[in-house]
Amino acid sequence: MADLGFRILGGVHRRVYRLTGGKLGGRLGSMPVLLLTTIGRKSGRPHTQPLTYTQSGDGYAVIASKGGAPQHPLWYLNLRANPLADVTVGRETRKVRARDAQGEERERLWRALADLYPGYDRYAEKTSRQIPVVVFEPAAR
Repeated sequence: MADLGFRILGGVHRRVYRLTGGKLGGRLGSMPVLLLTTIGRKSGRPHTQPLTYTQSGDGYAVIASKGGAPQHPLWYLNLRANPLADVTVGRETRKVRARDAQGEERERLWRALADLYPGYDRYAEKTSRQIPVVVFEPAAR
């Protein structure tokens, strides 16, 4: 039931974000929000998810937490199958390539995102999986 609620809220969030160019829905409290569009690994259809982010060089970084659930979020599994995606920030959509941050980079980005939303640290405590930090870098297609 919670997944259905998140899907409904996510759908409303996506529509409002797109209609207003991120003026509404572009922040969740103090956290900036982007729209990530991946290609479904099974369906081949586009799927868009609002995610909080931080800047990372010329791109962005997000945490694939799924609220600390034991499994990765579906958008992350889609990126593992096809790392090319679209990221929308405000009215600008960019082609990106996703990769997992590793080592010191992962720790630095985790801390930057957890400083924006301390819930990420709680999520890490409640799951046995290492929660990925995903970096989106500009890509030409």
